Amino acid sequence: MTEEPMRKDSEIRRSNSSMGCGSKDDKASLASSQTRSLSLQPHQPSAPGSKEVWKKGGRMFSILLAVHLALLACTLVSSGAFERIAVHDYDVFFLLTVMMLIVIIWIIFYLVSTSRCPDAILCKDSHAGPIWLRGGLILFAIFSLVMDVFKIGYYSSFYSCLSAIKIMYPIVQAIFVVVQTYFLWISAKDCVHVHLNVTRCGLMLTLTTNLAVWMSAVTDESVHKAHSKLKKNTTEELFRWLLKVGMRSGSTEACNCNSQICQIFKNGYFWLYPFNIEYSLFASAMVYVMWKNVGRFIDHHSHHVQHLKFKLFRRTFFVGIVLGLIILVSGLGVLIVYEVQVNSSTEPSKKSQALTMYYVFNIVCLGLMSLVCIGGSVIYRFDKRDMDRHKNPTRTLDVALLMGAALGQYAISYYSIVAIVASTPRDAISALNLTYALLMIAQHTFQNIFIIEGLHRQPPKEDHKHSSHQKELYGLTFVNVNAVSLRVPDSGSTLAPSTTPGSDGTHPSDLVRSLTAPKKINWRRKFLREISMFLLLCNIILWIMPAFGARPHFDNDTELNFYGDSMWPAIVDICLPFGIFYRMHAVASLLEVCIMS
Repeated sequence: MTEEPMRKDSEIRRSNSSMGCGSKDDKASLASSQTRSLSLQPHQPSAPGSKEVWKKGGRMFSILLAVHLALLACTLVSSGAFERIAVHDYDVFFLLTVMMLIVIIWIIFYLVSTSRCPDAILCKDSHAGPIWLRGGLILFAIFSLVMDVFKIGYYSSFYSCLSAIKIMYPIVQAIFVVVQTYFLWISAKDCVHVHLNVTRCGLMLTLTTNLAVWMSAVTDESVHKAHSKLKKNTTEELFRWLLKVGMRSGSTEACNCNSQICQIFKNGYFWLYPFNIEYSLFASAMVYVMWKNVGRFIDHHSHHVQHLKFKLFRRTFFVGIVLGLIILVSGLGVLIVYEVQVNSSTEPSKKSQALTMYYVFNIVCLGLMSLVCIGGSVIYRFDKRDMDRHKNPTRTLDVALLMGAALGQYAISYYSIVAIVASTPRDAISALNLTYALLMIAQHTFQNIFIIEGLHRQPPKEDHKHSSHQKELYGLTFVNVNAVSLRVPDSGSTLAPSTTPGSDGTHPSDLVRSLTAPKKINWRRKFLREISMFLLLCNIILWIMPAFGARPHFDNDTELNFYGDSMWPAIVDICLPFGIFYRMHAVASLLEVCIMS
């Protein structure tokens, strides 16, 4: 008897979502059908088909569009990195410019169409686009805009010997960053119900464009670093010959960059590449969540959201923050010394000292992080909070990105372990490198377990019934808890009938427990918060070091001699960007775990 109204409800939703904004009569019939179905089935969860409309055909078409565009962009970007392949860098810039212009036009269409249609967004996903994720996106967007300014200034110095597309590309990219950041800030939580197929294809085009820009930035940065290493270790004549027969030098090599302002622009935008890389990945993750939410109906009864309060620095011991800041400052010092002694000095002894210092710091940092993650997982065993099993596309994506991005560092570590074990002779640097690789694998594993378990915990529930009574009791200057407890009768006393059905039914013994509880129930939350803040600061420095030049994979000769000068750099160039992204994504996830603790 209840299946028939549910089936009709599902059919009404399908027809309504495919008709754009729809009419008011359709919306009224939809609301009445929902009311009838809920009244007929008050204690059973509604069927999934009646709450969400998944257009399988539209989703599949948008996925195919994204796959083909991603393969085309990947082919052009990878081909443009080599001299012998007749694909130039301005061909890549032309494709990326066209894709960004199309995305800008679609974003404007989306904003206008949803603002004019009052029924375009019937509900919002409160889990999508949290404030700290959007704040990080804006931070990376600002640095990306500065990078585009430096690029415009650098390329403008060679406008007479460069293609016009190389000057247009950073201008279009700056506009793209501004428009997309505004779009994600106001629309990240949207569950759109108009123009479903067009919206899915537009979001997938936006995601593919961000991934293409990310691939281009990673390739450009890798080629630049390879040229820097090659130029440092060879003479000027040999360097020019290697560029002629090997990797592409870029069209700017033929132009002269002798002025000081030109050198500032050139070095500046290469130093800002890591921020642009992280911006593209953050935007891709947020766009993917929006794509998953297209046509989604959220049941607010099962999708209850706790309003979290940002109390990171209340009731904390500051141990995790202090230790994390010590690790962060020490890591910055190690990075500066490493850059000076390895990249600026040609003496082998200084290079060996810098590598030893780098490995020792990372071994200590990774060891502490592994122990802290194990301790946090043990504390979760005593945590009495329920697991959150509701459908959450944002959390699903966070877990998938953590597990997937960790594969990059896993691959580098296992390649290093094989090279060190199979190579002879072994020295102290090799032993430190082996320990570093093993601890890197262990730390990623334990940290993923800790973060995933924290993301699946429900936020702590505050007892609002007792808050007023607690304020009255805490407002007294002197409170004799024993005197209060002496006045509390046993269970089943004469106070029980006095509680009417309309009252909250608060028992005096509950007041005593609520008065004495804060002394002992928050120790788990405090320790979890300290652990999260310590891991967050450690992940920041472990992101900064490889992102800004500290890459011992190229400076240690063990892997280079074992795998060769062509295979090992290719492995690192492919896997290291995923490892760098893992650190920044872990920072965002740990911040969420810290706030939820």
